[in-house]
Amino acid sequence: MKVLLNLILISGMSILMFSCKEKAATAGEKGEVATTGGIQYNAALDMTTINWEGSKPTGDKHTGTINISDGQLFVSNGKLTSGGFNLDMNTIVVTDITGDDKSDLEAHLKGTEADGADHFFNVTKFPAGKFEITSVTDTTGENGLNALVKGNLTLKGITKEITIPANVAVTEAGVTVSTPSFAINRTEWGVNYKSKSIFSDLGDKFINDDIVLKINLTATPAAAPVQ
Repeated sequence: MKVLLNLILISGMSILMFSCKEKAATAGEKGEVATTGGIQYNAALDMTTINWEGSKPTGDKHTGTINISDGQLFVSNGKLTSGGFNLDMNTIVVTDITGDDKSDLEAHLKGTEADGADHFFNVTKFPAGKFEITSVTDTTGENGLNALVKGNLTLKGITKEITIPANVAVTEAGVTVSTPSFAINRTEWGVNYKSKSIFSDLGDKFINDDIVLKINLTATPAAAPVQ
């Protein structure tokens, strides 16, 4: 009986840990963007990556990347205080498949075919997204995480504030912001295609609401401080 209770306890703890790990970042109402000022760093496009992952309940998943078009970070007293970056939604790429399957899925995600234009990101209507910092708070976390970066994420014209754990490093040579994998609930930004939480008649033919993201952003000093 004791062994059985221990197994139940361990299983419950495992489920709880898994659930916490997979839980999407809470999306709240749009926050006030932090005022820029201090030393400006411009995003190095060739050293910045944003990876994404989407999945189905069957375990099937797809992975890919998306590029930023530009970005700026601002540092005061050696601390990241404000800034953000713009997403080029036309650069959505699928990395786990090739050939026609790859190009078909990329077209579907971008919505470049008329019959599925609004299934996902509808890049013709919404060619850009963006993230704008509202606050940065020092913290101590696992794997060297030292900051909670809160900011407004805009996709498909919808803006929600989210909080992202990150490792922020500031030196004279530049600023790096790297995150562990974190999830957002796509339906918060109107990406509702085959969402079981939106459509109740899908059975097991649905796509998970969570999109997993991982950001590594590097910025280098601009020509002069911003007053």
